[in-house]
Amino acid sequence: MDTRHAKRIKIVQEMFARLFNSSDPALSKKTQSIFLHLPEIDEKIKKGAPKYELSKIAKVDLSILRLAVYELIIEKKEPPKVIINEAIELAKDMAGEKSPAFINAALGKIYQEMVQ
Repeated sequence: MDTRHAKRIKIVQEMFARLFNSSDPALSKKTQSIFLHLPEIDEKIKKGAPKYELSKIAKVDLSILRLAVYELIIEKKEPPKVIINEAIELAKDMAGEKSPAFINAALGKIYQEMVQ
């Protein structure tokens, strides 16, 4: 397994766990940074998936989306298409059957807004 993919899995797991236990201090620096930028990230997700309230999005999907949006709009280390593809792969590995399509659609909409 690619080390970057393994790191992303760990970050998604940390964010997912944090949704249920907010007192866990053992977070990676990247996960901490994602939580610091959460208002901005969640606003992008709301625009990318306007039919869904954040509270109604599956927690694993939300964690994957938050990581991908962070990488797209804040970190900007990888090309957008690589980030989106990686998020889809994470959804295939970790989330429900319909999650890859949902994540692809939401991130596609966010990306289109970025390039306009």
